[in-house]
Amino acid sequence: MAYFVTGATGFIGRFLITELVENREGPIHVLCRESSLGRLEALARQWRSDRVRPVVGDLSQPGLGVDPAWVAEHAGTIDHFFHLAAIYDITADDATNDAMNIDGTRHALALADSLRAGCFHQVSSVAAAGDYHGRFDESMFEEGQPLPSPYHRTKYESEKIVRDEATVPWRVYRPAIVVGHSETGAMDKVDGPYYLFPLIKRLRDHLPSWLPLVGVDLGDTNMVPVDYVAKAMDHLAHLPDRDGEAFHLVNPEPQPVVEMLNAFCAAAGAPRFATPVDRKVTSRPVSLLPRPLRPLNVLTSVVRSAPAQLLLDQTLGRLGMPAEALAHSSFAPVFESRTTEKALAGSGISVPPLETYVRTLWSYWEEHLDDSVGRDPKARAALKGKTVVITGASSGIGKVVALKVAQAGGIPVLVARGKEKLEETRAVIEARGGQAHVFPCDLSDLEAIDRLCEQLVADLPSVDYVINNAGRSIRRSLKLSQDRFHDFERTMQLNYFGAIRLVMGLMPQLHAQRSGHIVNISSIGVQTNPPRFSAYVASKAALDAWSNVVSSEVVGHGITFTNVHMPLVRTPMIAPTKIYDKFPTISPAQAADIVVRALVEKPHEINTALGTAGELAHTIAPRTAFRVLNLAYQVFPDSAAAKGRKPASQAAAAAEEAPTANHRETEQMLLAQLFRGVHW
Repeated sequence: MAYFVTGATGFIGRFLITELVENREGPIHVLCRESSLGRLEALARQWRSDRVRPVVGDLSQPGLGVDPAWVAEHAGTIDHFFHLAAIYDITADDATNDAMNIDGTRHALALADSLRAGCFHQVSSVAAAGDYHGRFDESMFEEGQPLPSPYHRTKYESEKIVRDEATVPWRVYRPAIVVGHSETGAMDKVDGPYYLFPLIKRLRDHLPSWLPLVGVDLGDTNMVPVDYVAKAMDHLAHLPDRDGEAFHLVNPEPQPVVEMLNAFCAAAGAPRFATPVDRKVTSRPVSLLPRPLRPLNVLTSVVRSAPAQLLLDQTLGRLGMPAEALAHSSFAPVFESRTTEKALAGSGISVPPLETYVRTLWSYWEEHLDDSVGRDPKARAALKGKTVVITGASSGIGKVVALKVAQAGGIPVLVARGKEKLEETRAVIEARGGQAHVFPCDLSDLEAIDRLCEQLVADLPSVDYVINNAGRSIRRSLKLSQDRFHDFERTMQLNYFGAIRLVMGLMPQLHAQRSGHIVNISSIGVQTNPPRFSAYVASKAALDAWSNVVSSEVVGHGITFTNVHMPLVRTPMIAPTKIYDKFPTISPAQAADIVVRALVEKPHEINTALGTAGELAHTIAPRTAFRVLNLAYQVFPDSAAAKGRKPASQAAAAAEEAPTANHRETEQMLLAQLFRGVHW
């Protein structure tokens, strides 16, 4: 079996190649422009297969510009020709759509004919259905549907070219809106619902999550994750006797736009939209109106009008949301997919519910695609060309800070124990045109830190910022710590001694350059003193106190400190504490935004309102504060891991506590919501 694939370096294409590598045998020839060979080589390392072979060509050239000698050599050997190279962008203009979607398809068909390919697989889109009103199944195509944009028109016309002009057998795949990978969230660009994410982020950052917002019924949309599309295409392409058919790669159930929007709002921690009138109430009277006068159609017509598009460009457009995307946020057709579902039956391939992977999509966008830091002139002015030493940079807050620093033009210096993960982060930064350095170091080893400082001073032109982010957290009550004094030694070793050893080792360089800013990632626990965190909070408090004293000694040389009293963050460090799974937390990207603020504004402290309130309560009413904390101590028990239970005894303990579990969980969630961000 041999394959030829166009668009292999694109979003859907690279996941299809993954499926072919993992599930099929034989060479996989991929069309690649000369200028994209480097990108293909990087992807080939991810695919880990020598069966993926580049074929230099160009979508805009007749026969895709492939060398005739190569065509002659491989004629009659290509079983499957996948054509994915196209424009998947509602905002693209006529000329671009025509060149890529129409001319590109003709050129691909010509090459498939020259190769005498076994089957031509055309990746079309549900956009080919245009504004058809009603149910649109896989057997339908030329239904006289309106085609409201260049994108819709060229998707329709390119599919028509395959149907009318193909000289080899063909199959057509019509994906709905394709979003990121359901397991990793991986996405190549901002498109579709992602255009709404900056607005959701602003709502999250400026409004409380409990505040209900008024929404309107914007109709239905349809989204599928890219891994479903790739797996389905691989399976459907290899089924016998299905040539000449189209397959809808869609969610079988239409998704109301407002429900989709609210799912992303919930993942972000933003307020949600409520529609005052349910569509079930209005559907009957609305259906009696002529179609052009129905509210949704009127709203769509208004939004697509030239004046509305101009207004949207000057308002929502400034948040990165193109007016064209908003005008096509919902679908007029309802896409039937019974043929596809029957063809996939027994394969285990189906569309996962959005709620099972929506947080994954949001987190990936927030960490990798949100470009707000790069567009911030203050951040660029403060960070461009500056070296920023980041400890704990292999995951969590540290990794996202590195990505955001690079986005603003800074040069992250990545420090952690695991070199492999640091190299992965550097590769991501360099692939985006940035620069980063990797310095593996065990920060619990003081001598290793000394060697690190010597290397940093020798290899870097300057050390402009240091972020003490690496840390260790232990949640265990004092009564369970009597024979575990090493817990206190370990937290102090990394959180305090390691941090100050690094700063002290770099201090001569900072004095010599008469500048430098140190950011310590401390904890809200230093202000609120939550029970069971005596080892962790004490180590962070020691770092705070040390920095406060040293600040007065070095400020004359332009060296400053910021202590960030961070609330509870959803990172691998808190993962072992299972009660946190249901707690309100901030994301690593939110935490990274706070750290970037510390780098740019250089305040002495960054606190949350709750942390400041906790600190004030301990000052003016310490007895009352300790009573409240003791209540939390009773409500939140030590974990089974803290008690040293083995799995079998954990199950027995759970059975013993079952009668009170529900009551306790209610109390826990009440306290967690009341004191958002505190480590309990």
